Amino acid sequence: MGDVVTSDLTPARPVEVDRSSPVPLYYQVATRLQELIEKGEIGVGARIENEVDLAERLGVSRPTTRRAIQYLVERGMLVRKRGVGTQVVHPKVRRPVELSSLYDDLIAGAKEPHTTVLDLKVVAADATVAAALNLPIGTEVTWIERLRFAGGEPLALMHNAIPRDVLEVTPADLAERGLYELLRRAGHVPRIATQVIGARSATATEARTLEEKRGASLLTMTRTAWDDRGRALEYGSHLYRASRYSFELNLSAG
Repeated sequence: MGDVVTSDLTPARPVEVDRSSPVPLYYQVATRLQELIEKGEIGVGARIENEVDLAERLGVSRPTTRRAIQYLVERGMLVRKRGVGTQVVHPKVRRPVELSSLYDDLIAGAKEPHTTVLDLKVVAADATVAAALNLPIGTEVTWIERLRFAGGEPLALMHNAIPRDVLEVTPADLAERGLYELLRRAGHVPRIATQVIGARSATATEARTLEEKRGASLLTMTRTAWDDRGRALEYGSHLYRASRYSFELNLSAG
């Protein structure tokens, strides 16, 4: 049974969406709801009961509403509780990170990047990749696995999925250049992205690949990037050595 919105979660004013924008509708809805939660216009503890009503109120489809809710669940704004439903929890501060690739960042910081291509193949998109790239499950995508070095040390284990008709690459291309540079050279410029940063412990295989101890702390990052027409260009799922890397956030009062 789908989630739904009680009067508690009804926005004080309609959530406006721009259908001409390249930003996906679900992301527009999720961002607006997140803003209302952060401002306190939707209170902590408000419960979602019926996503059908919310979809009608927002003027978007039920799948769009469902994906917006899931987006907020994944970011800790909402939580699902057995026997209770989906509720608003304490809001978290949004901290946007600049849209750039690790390779770009390392070059800019004179960190001497080097890349080993571990895998490059065509695979059928699973549910996660298909949803991120807005493709039917099973659609063929290019799957890339790379180990990125900085100053001679392994820094990140990176996995990316790219629609086959967006970019054709070889191991040599990926060893010599960053993915975003290759996308730009092919005429596909990443303009918008959603990104989630987290942390977990390394598995034995990951630790061995990154030259860390088993169970060492790793930073995680997943990202989907779109061009200015709203087409998904790439989905990435990366692991960084927490002992060697951190994300720098530039914040301003507003």
